[in-house]
Amino acid sequence: MSEILTSPRPSRYGRAVGFRLAGIGSAVPAQVVTNADLARLGCDPEWIVARSGIHERRHAPPGIATSDLAAAAGRTAIDHSGRSAADVDLLVLGTFTPDMCIPSTACIVQEKLGLDAPAMDVTAACAGFAYALVTAANFLAAGTSRLPLVIGADTNSRVVDPEDIKTWPLFGDGAGAVLLESVEPDRSGREHGLLAFGYGSDGRGAGLLACPMSGSRQPPTAEGIARREQFMKMDGRAVFKWAIRLAEESIRRVVEHSGVPLEHIDLFVLHQANARIIEGVRDSLGVPAAKVFMNLDRYGNTSSGSIPLAMDEAWRGGRLGPGSTIAICGFGGGLAWGSAVWRL
Repeated sequence: MSEILTSPRPSRYGRAVGFRLAGIGSAVPAQVVTNADLARLGCDPEWIVARSGIHERRHAPPGIATSDLAAAAGRTAIDHSGRSAADVDLLVLGTFTPDMCIPSTACIVQEKLGLDAPAMDVTAACAGFAYALVTAANFLAAGTSRLPLVIGADTNSRVVDPEDIKTWPLFGDGAGAVLLESVEPDRSGREHGLLAFGYGSDGRGAGLLACPMSGSRQPPTAEGIARREQFMKMDGRAVFKWAIRLAEESIRRVVEHSGVPLEHIDLFVLHQANARIIEGVRDSLGVPAAKVFMNLDRYGNTSSGSIPLAMDEAWRGGRLGPGSTIAICGFGGGLAWGSAVWRL
């Protein structure tokens, strides 16, 4: 782990402009699970708040899967745009909790929404939305899509071990979606889209956050289930140290590549993993608290869903709007990360 901290893998940078945010939406389960509710599992409510800043999260009931949350968020984004599902020509879904191994969850969501469009999953754990956004943005830049729907969604309550009292309280279920639309520069000549993006991965840390028994290397067995190997295993301390350094550096570099001064960023929307990470990054960057959005106190870590869910709340709360310039940063298992300066 010390090698990862002292010699991190570099990011790759690019830009993809010529599109605006046409619609936005989110979806979370109705069931609210408070810290007090988790006390019966042996979780200390005060410890949860002190270590993470989380007070409550949402858990999907039986029968509700990632595709259901993703479709609900996507439908809201399409409705918000005033366009129809028939207009959408691409679906990119970031998730690491698919409904099943085959088919892709994106194909299931495509059918739920009635889309006539190619659909694909992008798996990058908590960086899933950032990767999905960059993927769709490059389809737009290449002219092979004009109205893509990008969704981040995860149902973490299905993969986190309820007996792991240090990890179980940190995660929740949720989804967010954005509909992107090709546009020309505005009258002032300002470009819209990803003025800069940077993303990367470091497989040396693959074991720091993983579900051991969930694929071809270790298929499910009764013995593995007895050892609870179907659930996520996380070295929380190591991931925390990596994330706080990575996020600060990634945001700083992508802002430099964008040419937009740090003080001209309207809002910073980081992956909602831990309040201490977000506050540490904010302090390192010297950014006012009013410019950093947080809603993890109510939703916990929703993985791929966290950035678009936060963006939707910020938009509906009047903190974002057409033409706003934001910095986003997703980071997590892989290890993987993605940041961007995005003019909406």
